[in-house]
Amino acid sequence: MRVQEDKKQGGVAKPDHRAKPFGLGTGRFGLSAKLLILTILFVMIAEVLIFLPSVANFRQSWLMERLSAAQIASLAAEAAPGGQLPAMLREELLKSAMVRAVALKRGEERRLILQTDMPTGIDSHYDLRKASSPQLVLDALAVFGGDEKRVIRVIGQPDFGAGEFVEIVISEAPLKAAMIGFALNILGLSIIISIITAALVYLSLNWLLIQPMMNITHNMVRFGENPEDKSRIIEPTGRTDELGVAENELAAMQGELSHLLAQKNHLAALGLAVSKINHDLRNMLANAQLISDRFGALKEPTVQRFAPKLINSLDRAIDLCTQTLKYGRAQEQPPERTVFELLPLLNDIAEGLGLPRTNGDGPIGWKADLDSDFKVNADRDQLFRILSNICRNAVQVMTSVYREKGATVEDQEITVRAWSADDLAFIDISDTGPGLSKQAKEHLFEAFQGSARTGGTGLGLAIAAELIRAHGGDIELRPSAKGATFRLTLPL
Repeated sequence: MRVQEDKKQGGVAKPDHRAKPFGLGTGRFGLSAKLLILTILFVMIAEVLIFLPSVANFRQSWLMERLSAAQIASLAAEAAPGGQLPAMLREELLKSAMVRAVALKRGEERRLILQTDMPTGIDSHYDLRKASSPQLVLDALAVFGGDEKRVIRVIGQPDFGAGEFVEIVISEAPLKAAMIGFALNILGLSIIISIITAALVYLSLNWLLIQPMMNITHNMVRFGENPEDKSRIIEPTGRTDELGVAENELAAMQGELSHLLAQKNHLAALGLAVSKINHDLRNMLANAQLISDRFGALKEPTVQRFAPKLINSLDRAIDLCTQTLKYGRAQEQPPERTVFELLPLLNDIAEGLGLPRTNGDGPIGWKADLDSDFKVNADRDQLFRILSNICRNAVQVMTSVYREKGATVEDQEITVRAWSADDLAFIDISDTGPGLSKQAKEHLFEAFQGSARTGGTGLGLAIAAELIRAHGGDIELRPSAKGATFRLTLPL
C-alpha cells in the first residue's frame, strides 16, 4: 500500500524497517515465545543442578546400605560357633548383602569375615569416610560411563560399633542398574515439574509484563500508520507500576504529536488560503495606490499631510504581499538595518491607530517617553511592524474592556519608553488593560495559541518575536502591576 502511494506521489518507495511484534505477520519470535523457551531452559538447568547432587546422594545411600547389610552379615558370622559358617549360609548372607567379601578392622587387626569367589582384580577403590561433595558427584557420573563388569572396593564407617571401618567388595552392575532407574524417575519428575513451573511462570509473566508490552507495541505500530487519527491514541489501563507510567507517557506523547500534526495540516491549508488572498489583495492595494497617488497631486493641506503616510502604508502592504507570494509562506527577509530616530516612527504608529483616542470605541491615551533624538539601529519597516502589532493588540484589548465595562481616559493608556545601556537599546510598550491570561502566557509568541484576547490568532506577537530575533534582539513579557509590558532589546 505504501509503495503504491509513494509511486503515485512520484517519490521513491522506501522499505519499512520498523520492527513489529510477534503476531503481527512478521514470523519472528516475539517476547512470549522467547519467554516460554527461556523459562523451560532455565527450569531444566535448575533441574540438572538438582539432579547431580541427588544422584550422588543416591549412590552414597545405596553403598551405605550395602555396608550396613555387610556389617550385619559379619556380626552373624562372628556369632557362629568357632566363627565358622556353613558354606550355604555364608553364600546366603553375602547374596542378601549383595557383596562378594566383607572385612572388619578392630584396633590394629584387619580381618576378612566373609568372602565368596574373589575376582582377580579390583577396578576402583572408594572411601566414603573422606569423600567430599564434588568428589561424590564425579564418582556418581563415572558409574554411568563405566563398564558393568567393574568390581569396586568400598570402605565406610560401621553403624553398630563392629570396628573402626567396614570394607566390602562388590560388583558395580547392581549399583549402575539402580542409579539408572533412579535417574529415569528423576528425569520424569523433572519434566513434569519443568512443564508445570514453566507454564505457571510463563502465564504469570505473560499476564503481568509481556501482554501489556505487546499491547503497547501494537498500539505504537497502529498509531504510526495514521498519527492524525486520535482514536488510535492508547488508552492507559490505570496501572500504577512502570508499565502504567509508560502508558501514561505514551498517551501524552501521542496526543501531543496528533495535535501538532493536525496543526501542521491546518497551517498548510491556511498558508495556501493566504497565498490566494494575497494574490487578489495585492491587486486591490495596487489600485488603492494609484488612487492615493492622485490624491497626492491635490493641493489641499490636509491631503498633503496624510497622503504620504497613506502611500507609505500601501507600499509596505504591497511589499509584504509580494514577499508572501514569492516564498509561498510568511518567511521574513533579513533586516536591512539603518540608524534612524525612533520618535517619528512612534508618531506614525500612533496616527495609524488613531491615538490618542478620545471618542469612538473608547478613550485610550498615548505617551511616548523618550528623548526626541533617541536613535535605534534596525530595519525601519520591520520595527514598524513589531511596534504596530504590539500596540494594536493593546488597543484591541482595551477597546473590548471599554465596550464591556466602560473606562476613563486615565484608566486606559499606552506608554512607550526607550533608553540605551551597554550598547543595547531597550523599548518598553506598556498598557493599562486587563493583562494576559494564564494560557496566553504559557504559549506566548506561538502562532494561533498565544492570543491575548478572545477571537485573536496570536499572529501579531509571533511575527513580532520572529522579526526582533532576526535583528539579534529579544522580546519578553515584563512583570507589571497593571496591564501588560513588553520589552524589546536591540543591539545598537
